[in-house]
Amino acid sequence: MSYVLGLKCRECGQTYPQKGVHVCELCFGPLEVHYDYAAMRGKVTRESIQAGPHNLWRYRDLLPIDGEPRSGHHSGCTPLKRARNLERALGVQELYLKDDSANYPTWSYKERVVSVAVTKAVELGYDTVGCASTGNLANSVAAHAAIAGLKAFVMIPHDLEQGKVLGSLIFGPTMVRIRGNYDDVNRLCSEIADKYKWAVVNVNLRPFYTEGAKTYGFEIAEQLGWRLPRHTVCPTAGGTILPKIYKAYREFIDLGFVADNQPKIYSAQAAGCNPVVEAICAGHDLIKPQKPHTIAKSIAIGNPADGYYVVQAVRHSGGWGADATDTEIIEAIKLLARMEGIWTEPAGGATLAAAIKLIASGRIPRDESICLCITGNGLKTVEVVVDQLAPPDSIEPRLEAFDRFIARHAAGEVLPLALGA
Repeated sequence: MSYVLGLKCRECGQTYPQKGVHVCELCFGPLEVHYDYAAMRGKVTRESIQAGPHNLWRYRDLLPIDGEPRSGHHSGCTPLKRARNLERALGVQELYLKDDSANYPTWSYKERVVSVAVTKAVELGYDTVGCASTGNLANSVAAHAAIAGLKAFVMIPHDLEQGKVLGSLIFGPTMVRIRGNYDDVNRLCSEIADKYKWAVVNVNLRPFYTEGAKTYGFEIAEQLGWRLPRHTVCPTAGGTILPKIYKAYREFIDLGFVADNQPKIYSAQAAGCNPVVEAICAGHDLIKPQKPHTIAKSIAIGNPADGYYVVQAVRHSGGWGADATDTEIIEAIKLLARMEGIWTEPAGGATLAAAIKLIASGRIPRDESICLCITGNGLKTVEVVVDQLAPPDSIEPRLEAFDRFIARHAAGEVLPLALGA
């Protein structure tokens, strides 16, 4: 059954029925889904969740859908990996990687939000979905629209990585490149949603869309044996995922599923686009927009829609923020791959690089549990590392040629790229 009461303004509290609207008509504050938590108690339990399917819909009672899911049947339930090699390298006791680079079908955490948004679009009677995207969202919208039988329009910045462009086109959406950055694309999509009455998932369906991100936090808690990590480091782009992970933790605490260990959450950004981290570190509430200049295009959003709520979640939890240069991001990508066998896109590199700084500064203690959010796959962004890795030697197909290669290797004439080099 659905426990959704409707939509509610996060600022003034005005309530609305479930429909394709994301801004309060009275104060222009953002709307979010309003649940009947009292009715959940005793009905939604650990046992009822564990009896659910092995996908994100095991948490459907805590999500804003009324009928049957229309996509996402194989999304979610991604690995939570104990990172023992990184533990030793960083000198910490308990480190986990929540790895949504393995999230089916398009290898990012966006499967979660899009599964909910597409299902809600069908429930609300839309036949066309769209999005403004830096890549991963376009991939997911295109794939899940195909699964649900909806038409899809994906709008992207003109200079997006080829892997992410092809990763959308293969599913047959209508793609439009916009000459500008993500913020330009997003502004246009707001006008498109209003004029064409489409379900633009991160605009007029945003209240429903963002709730899907909670499943990332739910899974962390369940996979840790119904406990919370003391510290969670999460990349920040538009600001969707971090506040919803924190909301997921709070919902599980309030429903009695996990103990309240006062979990702290931390924002990670690229130094070339860090409006949220800048506000956190300066003690500001308002986000000063920036013009992005970073290789981390998936998190290069200079005017994040939910940036204010990232700041509030971080502050409320007692967390902090840190950023990373492009060089630090690349080094962290290589470090993660060589230590833990995970190839992440630059957002994950920024997360690891920021975590290293937070640990080194003492913001995150070395003797408490830490979880890093890996939200996308490096196969989509090969341009980032293509010039950073030494090409392999080429030899003749003869054993004596391989013997000479081994001898040169032993003598140090064939040098593999050093860890972190």
